Amino acid sequence: MARKHYKTEEIIHKLREAEVLIGQGYTTKEAAKELGGREQTYYRWRKEYSGMDKRQARRMKDLERENAQLKKLVADLALDKSILEEALSKKS
Repeated sequence: MARKHYKTEEIIHKLREAEVLIGQGYTTKEAAKELGGREQTYYRWRKEYSGMDKRQARRMKDLERENAQLKKLVADLALDKSILEEALSKKS
């Protein structure tokens, strides 16, 4: 079965819907199933996105993306430095 990737805004909306359903007496498992997911997914989303509004979650994703780019840049620079140091040590 193909895995569906939800946008951050959709996840927050689904978490709020789940809270409403749980408040109406549904179990967590029933609420998750009603929203088209699994209980495990609900708990993972709640751990990551609970208490956030859409703007905060979007900002968090942007920062994560920027952090990944910076880590890649640092790795590339460290590799370049290593190559240059090796070349200099062989030269002398």
